[in-house]
Amino acid sequence: MGEQKKLNIAMLGHKRIPSREGGIEIVVEELSTRMVKRGHQVTCFNRRGHHISGKKFDSGNLKEYKGIRIKSVFTINAKGLAAMSSSFFAALEAALGKYDVVHFHAEGPCAMIWLPKIFGKRCVATIHGIDWARSKWKGFAKEYIKFGERMAVKYADEIIVLSKGVQEYFQNEYNRKTVYIPNGVNKPEIKPADLITKEFGLRKNSFILFLARLVPEKGLQYLIEAFKHIQTEKKLVIAGGSSDSDDFMKQVQDMAAGDSRIIFTGFVQGQMLDELYSNAYIYCLPSDLEGMPLSLLEAMSYGNCCLTSDIAECAEVVEDKAILFQKGNVASLQERLEELCQHPECVEHYKRGAADFICNKYDWDKVVQETLEIYRGEC
Repeated sequence: MGEQKKLNIAMLGHKRIPSREGGIEIVVEELSTRMVKRGHQVTCFNRRGHHISGKKFDSGNLKEYKGIRIKSVFTINAKGLAAMSSSFFAALEAALGKYDVVHFHAEGPCAMIWLPKIFGKRCVATIHGIDWARSKWKGFAKEYIKFGERMAVKYADEIIVLSKGVQEYFQNEYNRKTVYIPNGVNKPEIKPADLITKEFGLRKNSFILFLARLVPEKGLQYLIEAFKHIQTEKKLVIAGGSSDSDDFMKQVQDMAAGDSRIIFTGFVQGQMLDELYSNAYIYCLPSDLEGMPLSLLEAMSYGNCCLTSDIAECAEVVEDKAILFQKGNVASLQERLEELCQHPECVEHYKRGAADFICNKYDWDKVVQETLEIYRGEC
């Protein structure tokens, strides 16, 4: 057999790359950079407008990034309209361009999957989670995302899902076969506390870390409530920005008021992010709803003891290498936190096994290989 044909691939549905605004952006960047290294041509359709945590985090109007072609598409920068408008114009450009595969990410953008499909393109959809179930979406926006889900079922040549639970959902709801390809994770470099000490007075093992978007389904409200009732000198560090959820951000800031142990860092990236992951005593993700929690994979890759809700999407990731509490149960979360704060030897036990376990289980190169097989119709 000769060498396989190199593909011309379009990616859309993310906000922008490079960016850590959400898990989708990380996935699109990881897939795209690795595909380019394998000789494929990849175009990512970025939204126009500013980073959701402020224009100081913007990466500029790029045309190229690590060999990836970047195209910025017209975007109406308003809640509920940004994804809709940018995905329409990205899908239109992809439909008219010379692409072998158009890869849609997330349910909302899939509302436009029919457009490149009618132009004969091979269309693949990755469902990162059941997005319409997220509490920030109501009314028309919620129904539009559900419509995107149905369009993916109807028009996608293949649907990729990140968890067994979502795979079962599509089978039960639509009798639609999907392909399970979880995300990957990289082995990071552990960083000593430096910036986090200068900025926030944090040292190794002095804090419990929550690192995620500040949206209701991440369960931060449970963590703050539980933490406030614990007798400990450790801090609770809340790292993350708002995502169309300013009301919720004010709610959790009000909950935390009066407890000087609780620190809000805002959105973090780069060295600050590395140092937080590298020096946490515990990483906690108390989510009610997830697709596949990349922050949980990342936290474990840094060798963290992780405490997470017992939803299937988290339990599936950690297996027996982390601690679970009952979803939405503040008393259960408080009990686990108290046990871990009182028993550092237990925390060290989980830290020792985390990184090797997660990095061996979730490999980006394997994810890319399986995704390329989907593109070529080999699965």
